[in-house]
Amino acid sequence: MSHAHEGQSVPVVDIPVISDDGWSKINTGELFAGRTVVVFSLPGAFTPTCSGSHLPRYNELAPVFKANGVDEIVCVSVNDTFVMSAWAEDQQAENITFLPDGNGAFTEGMGMLVDKSAIGFGKRSWRYSMLVKNGVVAKMFVEAEVEGDPFEVSDADTMLSYINPRAKGPNFVTVFSKQGCPHCARAKKLLGEKGYAFEEVEIGEKVTSRTLQAVAGKTRTPQIFIAGKHIGGADELEAFLAAKA
Repeated sequence: MSHAHEGQSVPVVDIPVISDDGWSKINTGELFAGRTVVVFSLPGAFTPTCSGSHLPRYNELAPVFKANGVDEIVCVSVNDTFVMSAWAEDQQAENITFLPDGNGAFTEGMGMLVDKSAIGFGKRSWRYSMLVKNGVVAKMFVEAEVEGDPFEVSDADTMLSYINPRAKGPNFVTVFSKQGCPHCARAKKLLGEKGYAFEEVEIGEKVTSRTLQAVAGKTRTPQIFIAGKHIGGADELEAFLAAKA
């Protein structure tokens, strides 16, 4: 694969999609016109690398991309609209626009259609990403032509670094909590007031106090982690946030 499309316009095709309102079409000419769009294309929905790494990281970093001038992030795959819609729901990828290139027209126009019949996939997209400005490809990151499913350069972090090498990713926050815990409620309120989005993990049947002991070295709730660092309980969180004010 080459970077021959840099400086050229993206293919203009109609992509059939279905929603609660019925069938419609996404015209790629209209999708990219007058806008800055990041595209990442992958071999297939629900496949390991695509579901485990490629898509989730773009979804996580979407707010950072938008803060750095990107209007939309588009995921392309040679899958039909039903498969792509189910995958979007499964991945909870609300920050991504899915382009179900079921006929492979857009992918073929990009010169990225490859034959994966050996593994039962038929014609699919090679893995790549690109930055598109007003319908013109400004930059492409194309995976090397090697055996298997290489994933080295089309990732979200590489694209974000190209757009702004000093851009910082979000601080991911996890709160281990328990129902009825007043200190948990206080910690969540503090995080909300400071604008921290967080994932809440409730101690229960699947996640037990033993899990919390193994992860945090403590069993009382809440236990808060920010960007991989163990902050502690509500009092420690309050002190941590105050120090950053």
